[in-house]
Amino acid sequence: MEAPPYSAAEVDVVRLPGGGASRDRVAVEEPLEIRIGGNPVAVTMRTPGNDEELALGFCLSEGLRPESARLPDDFAANTVDVVAHGFDPDRLRRSFYTSSSCGVCGKGALEAVAVEAPRVESALRVPLPLVASLPDRLHEAQAAFAVTGGLHATGLFDADGTLLCAREDVGRHNALDKVAGWAFLEGRLPLADAILCVSGRLSFELVQKAAVAGCPVLVAVGAPSSLAVELAADRGVTVCGFVRGGSANVYTEAWRIA
Repeated sequence: MEAPPYSAAEVDVVRLPGGGASRDRVAVEEPLEIRIGGNPVAVTMRTPGNDEELALGFCLSEGLRPESARLPDDFAANTVDVVAHGFDPDRLRRSFYTSSSCGVCGKGALEAVAVEAPRVESALRVPLPLVASLPDRLHEAQAAFAVTGGLHATGLFDADGTLLCAREDVGRHNALDKVAGWAFLEGRLPLADAILCVSGRLSFELVQKAAVAGCPVLVAVGAPSSLAVELAADRGVTVCGFVRGGSANVYTEAWRIA
């Protein structure tokens, strides 16, 4: 599998010890401005590619109810236009809570997500061996990471462990937004019978996005944060952390892991 050419760029590097100068490939990071009705609503730093999916996933997680997204007619660099009828700019300013540094208290964040994400009531059960295999299956699809070593990834799997969609990005939240946007375009939301797997740690934002997408199981190679666990318990999402070597720590809704 070959990495998309827009996901990596060549830079100069001095390799130590030895001091030999050479070229290296690093992950591309550029801003993307998301617009609704021509009005800027957010700027996110991302790896180019699947920008329409990213914009749709972002808007879904913010409760903006998007309908479609496309690159602008003037081909303006690093922008994407979203159609979302009934968009209320004041509401967006009031409800922005996805940033870990936004300063909202845990209670306020949980209440904000609850407005946009009903509790996940899926009866999906997944055997531990399947859960434990997902990070390796996702890693096999990380073509840009193999080249740069600098990208996060999110994979969407069905109940049998078949990879449905994988996306990479310098931002872990962007990678999940791209997958959510793909699922939206494919008519797969809510993800009641699917599993999300991420390549790093689990923050509040990732659990929030999984809950809004209606996904019952969220798997991670790394650790969850305290607010991520609290939100997962509140919204009925099964969170599995430290999934590696055939084992997993299940922090919430452990009955789903057989």
